[in-house]
Amino acid sequence: MSNTAQTAASKRIASLLDANSFVEIGGQITARSTDFNLSATETPSDGVITGYGVIGGNLVYVYSQDVTVLNGSIGEMHAKKIARLYDLAMKMGAPVIGLVDCAGMRLQEATDALNGFGEIYMKQTMASGVIPQITGIFGTCGGGMALIPALTDFTFMENTNGKLFVNSPNAIAGNDTSKCDTSSAEFQSREAGLVDYRGSEEEVIAGIRTLVTMLPANNEDDVYEECTDDLNRVCPDLAACAGDTGIALAQISDNNVFFEVKADYAKEMVTGFIKLNGATVGAVANRSEIHDAEGNLTESMESEISARGAWKAASFVEFCDAFNIPVLTLTNVRGFKATKCSEANMAKAVAKMTYAFANATVPKVNVIVGSAYGSAYLAMNSKSIGADMVYAWSGAQIGMMDAKLAAKIMYADSDAATINEKAAEYATLQSSVLSAAKRGYVDTIIEAADTRKYVIGAFEMLYTKREDRPSRKHGTV
Repeated sequence: MSNTAQTAASKRIASLLDANSFVEIGGQITARSTDFNLSATETPSDGVITGYGVIGGNLVYVYSQDVTVLNGSIGEMHAKKIARLYDLAMKMGAPVIGLVDCAGMRLQEATDALNGFGEIYMKQTMASGVIPQITGIFGTCGGGMALIPALTDFTFMENTNGKLFVNSPNAIAGNDTSKCDTSSAEFQSREAGLVDYRGSEEEVIAGIRTLVTMLPANNEDDVYEECTDDLNRVCPDLAACAGDTGIALAQISDNNVFFEVKADYAKEMVTGFIKLNGATVGAVANRSEIHDAEGNLTESMESEISARGAWKAASFVEFCDAFNIPVLTLTNVRGFKATKCSEANMAKAVAKMTYAFANATVPKVNVIVGSAYGSAYLAMNSKSIGADMVYAWSGAQIGMMDAKLAAKIMYADSDAATINEKAAEYATLQSSVLSAAKRGYVDTIIEAADTRKYVIGAFEMLYTKREDRPSRKHGTV
């Protein structure tokens, strides 16, 4: 048990970890610098509480910044405590969770504090893809401190007091917080896409606990728990969820468990974790509808991929591949978003997503639940870029483009009757799910209600998958 005084920093640790499991490390460390009369200031734990404990029985390492000590600013010893915590976590192969409430760099320690930031960045880089890293932001996280959550895998942010920025809103020319609070949890989740989950302090703590129980401890660990759900459970309403695939993922998951990440960002692309036969699976899906808890339609969008959505999917797939988490995709896409803003980044973002799917060596399963047209379909974990198994619902459409549009292009000078006739012919010969299955682009045509049992069976079959790739240092996409 920690002997640390009950500050907000220590209370957050107590709320996060299983009861009475926290063991503090370096509790007696204080600042070494004496410049600018710093020696006359009490700096207990040098403003950061570090140690280890368990969440749901899983070992984790945690640091929590204490805003009552020099506003939680990072000095030399503060940074060394975090760096040493990373060293220990890497040795033991367990996640690091940072609870941030920090005024930034400690000015009295100048270059020592600056070097400390660099040491933390280095440890985070070495830990990336080896152990999960999670950041919870409860106060200020600005300037160079903003790089710390960006270097971690998942960022949680408290809605009211959390502030995340490189440049403060008032430092941006022509802006102030009354116009646009670029440091708010809403902006950072909806516009920047850096925040994966936002809510009250209690909700953030609960969200971190839930996520930890779904993730492996390290890149050589597996996540399994006993499945109490029927492996062959039929999902009779699943066909109606082709638009809102967030609901579809929850329905096919064990006991309807679905933890969505970056829910506010690029809503047309869903990313999150589900459970299938007790194993954690990463899920990526196109979405054209959003329904509330009562089933009411609250938002509609086109079945298309945006640059933001592609980036969101790519980052998520890369995380799953690094930690050997299988990937499931639900595909329902008709093309790419056509706006000036999206076009400026579209090709690079979609290339990044295509590369992420193609480069991933974990088991990959794709279920086509609606339309699958053109290059947008290819980028969504199609068989041609490496999906191990591809299923399609019986009513799916797979092809170059909508049949009627294709007929209008091929028979541009024909009358309406001819266009309709040729469109029907094109739909049968080129765009039907049966046509794709005959060519081997779809492995099995299934009914929507049977999706759960088919994907569970596929991932069980793919459990021992091994795949060799060309020897290289790393790709460059």
